[in-house]
Amino acid sequence: MSTDYNINKGINRPIEFKGLKAQYILYLAAGLLALLMLFAILYLIGLSVYLILPLIGILGSALFYYVTRFSKKYGAHGLMKAAGYRRVPKTLRGKRINIIKENKKD
Repeated sequence: MSTDYNINKGINRPIEFKGLKAQYILYLAAGLLALLMLFAILYLIGLSVYLILPLIGILGSALFYYVTRFSKKYGAHGLMKAAGYRRVPKTLRGKRINIIKENKKD
């Protein structure tokens, strides 16, 4: 009697769920939680449900659209890399040339 074992072929690959990769799953979950809190706050304030539901629906659709778009465009870690590249200065300026000369002596 033979036993079949399933082999995990996803070793060292980022987590993926329905096309969302890595941290985008967390972004979507946090966004949905924020929408739930917004719905509760607006309902407790006393706004009409007929006004709140379309608003939450539109915001939820926009959330899904942008999160899936970023996931497809940047991949698992590309969004963090893009944010890092934006923080790198284009030029370095120094008012004293002596700093460079002092380091060259080493």
